[in-house]
Amino acid sequence: MISYAECSARERLALLVDEGSFHEWLPPALKLTSPHLAQLGVPSAFDDGVAIGRAMLTGRPVFIAAQEGQFMGGGVGEVHGAKLVGLFRRALRDRPHAVLLLAESGGVRLHEANAGLIAVSEVMRALLDVRAAGIPVIVLIGGTGGCFGGMGIVARCADHVVMSDIGRLAMSGPEVIEASHGVEEFDSRDRALVWRTTGGKHRWLTGDCDALVEDDVAAFRTAAIRALGASRPVTLELLEAEHARLAARLAFEGAEATDWWAALGVADAARVPDLDVAGVLALGAR
Repeated sequence: MISYAECSARERLALLVDEGSFHEWLPPALKLTSPHLAQLGVPSAFDDGVAIGRAMLTGRPVFIAAQEGQFMGGGVGEVHGAKLVGLFRRALRDRPHAVLLLAESGGVRLHEANAGLIAVSEVMRALLDVRAAGIPVIVLIGGTGGCFGGMGIVARCADHVVMSDIGRLAMSGPEVIEASHGVEEFDSRDRALVWRTTGGKHRWLTGDCDALVEDDVAAFRTAAIRALGASRPVTLELLEAEHARLAARLAFEGAEATDWWAALGVADAARVPDLDVAGVLALGAR
């Protein structure tokens, strides 16, 4: 077993796809860095924190992107976002079997403010165009930084979301909530609380992710293979069902996650945090 969380972005890429098949576009050798960071005197990365390219997955062509959480928390800036947009637009032309996004990001890079916000909105539009064309978009979340902010929205625009039990997915990160509303609202240092409300187990039980896996690169690869070719067209019926599901959540505003799980039919919901992935999947509640 190789921990997905402990791998770098490029290590995940190499281990996830068929061996030696990844071909990177706009590699670090081209030194495509953010002009905004340079103006602020902030260190840059030659790939601006994201690797994009094409690869093979069980012999089938896919496009793939991996965000590097160790560089500025995987934050999206102008160049970072443009690389993701270009990947999706090329997918419309070349029509791979799927587009895989290995997401690890705290959201928009505040150093780039509006440029980052615009970039995220363009990524969402490009992703939905790809999805509308019948090409499935698969998001994998299992890095130590989680998937928050604008990238949290991007992830939920995809056809499939795969998470490990230690992965995290949300709009606002714990530190952001605490800074905005105080520790009484959300204590970001309470790790158990953080994972109960943003972690993979919670997201799987509440239907926000489609597959829950162990923190193992091989498990992520298997889940990605299963999702290949399985697009989910965005229809009126799908949107209405999603809106109804979200509306039902309002009844749990301010409630503990365990109360929510119990309402979903999970027996002895308080024990969920102590269960392994197999134990959670065996609960069967969704």
